[in-house]
Amino acid sequence: MEFIPSKEEEQQLQQTVKDIIKKIRIPKAQAKLGGSGAKNTWLTGTHDIDIYIVYDYKTFQHQSEKLADITEQHLKKQFKLTRLHGSRDYFQTNYNNYTIEFIPILNIKKASAAKNITDISQLHVNYVNHHQKYSYDIRKAKAFCKAADVYGAESYIQGFSGYLVELLIIHYQGFNNFIKKVSTWKEVTTLGKKEDINNLNEAKKTSPLIVIDPTDNTRNAAAALNKEKYKQLIKACKNYLTTKNKEKYFITPTFNLETVKKSHNTVFTMKTPLGKTDIIGAALRKTEEKLRYALQQEDFIIKKHGWHWDQPHHNVYYYYNLKETTLPAIKERAGPPLTMTTAVQQFKKYHKKTFNKQGKIYSTEKRTIITPKDLISKLSLKGITLWNRTTSK
Repeated sequence: MEFIPSKEEEQQLQQTVKDIIKKIRIPKAQAKLGGSGAKNTWLTGTHDIDIYIVYDYKTFQHQSEKLADITEQHLKKQFKLTRLHGSRDYFQTNYNNYTIEFIPILNIKKASAAKNITDISQLHVNYVNHHQKYSYDIRKAKAFCKAADVYGAESYIQGFSGYLVELLIIHYQGFNNFIKKVSTWKEVTTLGKKEDINNLNEAKKTSPLIVIDPTDNTRNAAAALNKEKYKQLIKACKNYLTTKNKEKYFITPTFNLETVKKSHNTVFTMKTPLGKTDIIGAALRKTEEKLRYALQQEDFIIKKHGWHWDQPHHNVYYYYNLKETTLPAIKERAGPPLTMTTAVQQFKKYHKKTFNKQGKIYSTEKRTIITPKDLISKLSLKGITLWNRTTSK
């Protein structure tokens, strides 16, 4: 299975990290490899590297809010930086065909000492590295989640973060147990001590999955996960158990617009702007939700839907399979039962054309939105094109 990095990839990554760290000289701070690279859980084809700038706790514990500025002041001498906003700002640069992220953190030994949520990143690395025997299974699970389209905790994905996958594999003691256990998950699943779960802030318990972070028992490692991705993973695990050809569950499908058009009769396409991935992605997700809600409000019945962001070409596709792509010109609106005489009289005041059917009063009115094209005009969506099977050949 092609999810393990080759020796050449390993060597290139390690050499790149070595070259970068050589360039960094910050007093009372140490640059080191972080993230999945440091945990040995990264997948083949990965071109992202996290470099932690680890500041001495005693020296900088009261300067948490200044760490980003201090980091920028030193790194801009060696690298062309883009400053990204987060719980603590961090920095991005391109180097040797890799996207490098410089993340300033305090050197802490326990989560309670953290001045910012980012500070516990190194604790995550240490925890996973204590369970190196699961490195292969973690990579296998990440490849599985990517293929199932549930991987990534970014706000526009709301799926399973890399760290969450690592925790699940460690908790379930391997990939096979992970698949079996996930396939039995119910509406809500909780992993961790009951006391820790009960003590969680209510905002951290809205996810269908609660996983107490073993490095910080006040944190739900699955807080960013939504119900859709949760159910998607359960379904993928169930299918995996009952399918003989298991290899396909580790191959991330390539988006193909023509294939999408075979199973969806309506596709909206938009150009996307340049900018920070997470911010643009969140805006694109909101647009999809807005489109879907508007279609439903106008009585289009959505049988299935999805969306895809083609980042290299700056396109986004929102696709729907509608029961009908052209609605009847006249709409029937149901009113109250005929026995509710006062309510019926009120209904007649607001609706000129009424009739009785099956014990209720109804009105008829002309639709203003008959096709998805009409909806684009109503929503004032600029730069959007529409493909519809009933109008395109």
